[in-house]
Amino acid sequence: MKRSTGTRQSPRNKARTRATAGAGLLLVGTLLTGCGAEPGDIPLSEIRPESAPTTPDPAASAASGVVGAAAGTAATAHDGLIVSRAYTDADRNTSTIVTLSPDGTGQHQVTQPSDRTLDDRPDWSPDGTTIAFDRTDRRSGTARLWAVSATGDNAHQLSQLCDTSAATADCANEDERAPAFSPDGKQLAFSRSWGALDTAGNKQTQYSDLYLMSPDGTDVQRLTFLTNDKPYSGTVSNPSWSPDGKQLTFEYRTGASGQPANSRSIYVVGADGTGLRQLTPWELRAGDRASWSPDGTQILFTTYPADSDNTPGGGIYTVHPDGTAIGALTPAPSDASYGTAAYAPDGKSVVFAQAPAGSGADLYTMRPDGTGVTRLTNNPDQGLSRPVWGTADVPAAQAQAPRAPQTARPGATASPSASASAAPADAQEQSEAEDDELDDN
Repeated sequence: MKRSTGTRQSPRNKARTRATAGAGLLLVGTLLTGCGAEPGDIPLSEIRPESAPTTPDPAASAASGVVGAAAGTAATAHDGLIVSRAYTDADRNTSTIVTLSPDGTGQHQVTQPSDRTLDDRPDWSPDGTTIAFDRTDRRSGTARLWAVSATGDNAHQLSQLCDTSAATADCANEDERAPAFSPDGKQLAFSRSWGALDTAGNKQTQYSDLYLMSPDGTDVQRLTFLTNDKPYSGTVSNPSWSPDGKQLTFEYRTGASGQPANSRSIYVVGADGTGLRQLTPWELRAGDRASWSPDGTQILFTTYPADSDNTPGGGIYTVHPDGTAIGALTPAPSDASYGTAAYAPDGKSVVFAQAPAGSGADLYTMRPDGTGVTRLTNNPDQGLSRPVWGTADVPAAQAQAPRAPQTARPGATASPSASASAAPADAQEQSEAEDDELDDN
């Protein structure tokens, strides 16, 4: 089994990464005009449009050869089951992976975690047969990669990078999270954090970067080297593949010693490790897993407030893969918190998590232009979040009779039980920080 897990890199790779990283840390443009600008130059008032952006034409964009597009994907895709994270106890010490129908009915628990275990960040295999996810032991704080069938059978841990059998191995701070299947199903991208914790008490791990491997846990390769020469500078996580499998987005969240400190942004890198660049400006505070539209023309992402996580604010945005045309899909300012959003396989809908201040999150859908918001679930105690829309057929036993749609305005505040209330959720516990309702701390 081939493994590449160390913090060293070859001179060629180091030169390649430094060159592209230097370009990536500068914005690719004003994001509205394509001209050069530093991250602090763009006021949010210029980024948020008064009206929602128009929905792209999948046929036209695929025909024009848009980078990241997979021709014909949106036209032939089947909208199947949605997978999500759900808490199982009031104290939110345990979470499981669940699936539900596109209309929000027929929720089915897929994984069976033990007490004080967090199953989180699920992703579908392209054929809809397998769900990859990470499992965190809240006692030790360590996370490992797992896989399970869509029906809940054959749950198993994938090979971990830290060799616990080695006499000199120190796996105490080893975390492997956020698996993401490539479009052809032949690779899993994931994030790895390892090394000693910083001595300043910030709970920041020494190194963190993206890796690739086969779905069976073999052929492990390091993809990024953002923290190689800058230990304790931040956390790399939440990869997402472009439809053609040639690029990935991911979140880079800086720590106290990062530049800028304690911020976050979405980055893009080629599947071969080249072309690293920053996609969103630091002041937007974009984070968690982004989602590519099936035609490759848009990337969905969520923003988070600068103060404590789960406070009202932030929103769901789209951006072109070249960093231009950032547009807001949700109203601002908002009295709700938002979590991860993901495109449906056919590109005609978006599923997202949303939660009113002080309440748990539920799942909603909307059109790609931000209109037609419909509430899917009404289980705020579960804190449903990090949804991913797959192609798996809804089993007959899981399907239920259709119900009348419940419409809601994004960000609207109401009683958690009211059909018009809602709010998104996204949460994870990392070794760097505590678990939270909607966001990775």
